[in-house]
Amino acid sequence: MSDQNTHFGFRQVPLSEKQALVDDVFHSVAGRYDLMNDLMSMGLHRAWKDALVTAVNPPPRGRPGRRDEKSGHRPFALLDVAGGTGDIAFRVAEAGNDAVRVTVADINHAMLDVGRARAAARGCDDLVSFVEGNAEALPFPDRSFDAVTIAFGIRNVPRIDAALREAYRVLRLGGHYLCLEFSTVDVPGLDTFYDAYSFNVIPALGQAVTGDPEAYRYLVESIRRFPRPEAFAAMMRAAGFGRVSYRRMSGGIVALHSGWRL
Repeated sequence: MSDQNTHFGFRQVPLSEKQALVDDVFHSVAGRYDLMNDLMSMGLHRAWKDALVTAVNPPPRGRPGRRDEKSGHRPFALLDVAGGTGDIAFRVAEAGNDAVRVTVADINHAMLDVGRARAAARGCDDLVSFVEGNAEALPFPDRSFDAVTIAFGIRNVPRIDAALREAYRVLRLGGHYLCLEFSTVDVPGLDTFYDAYSFNVIPALGQAVTGDPEAYRYLVESIRRFPRPEAFAAMMRAAGFGRVSYRRMSGGIVALHSGWRL
């Protein structure tokens, strides 16, 4: 990959054009995005996201938020990047208490529209807010959040290294960064089945549910282009994170990456 080009699935495209191509994908599928996650993963994405929420460890009900020397207890602040439909945000808000505040940042307004509508329907507008913003240039001050999460979104960012630096910038000292992303299957036999399922069944599901098989063909291809876990861990370290680790789940289909601002 040169300085001027990057990958969009298996295609090479100008770096300056990737974001618009990704936006088109998510505009197309926003309304059925969460339903497709259920169908594609056969419900497994719920367990993967539960593991992410457990790692976030928001203050449970009956406990105050984080201690602030100047003002006493303050809300636990989470930023969920590329989480426009609110799936992670609602899970964290429901796992925590009213001392938890979640901000969702997404570059795609169609995904944010879905999330805002869901928040209103759930009656949690006071706990979850939605902001249009680019992962590579987050519209928040330094050291604003106790935790930053991104689930199945970072592989769609044109400049992953920039997104990691921005996540590090907006974390408070002692803050936790968690990235849930598809990974490399490491179980013999499962890898063959997974490839066949990914390249044949998922685009067909995309056609049936959203009318856009090409969007899901891109999403499948983008998984294969994402760095292997140790390579991504090295990128996190280069961005400044300490105590970097990762945990493979479901035979390596996904990995939960963790790092801290120390």
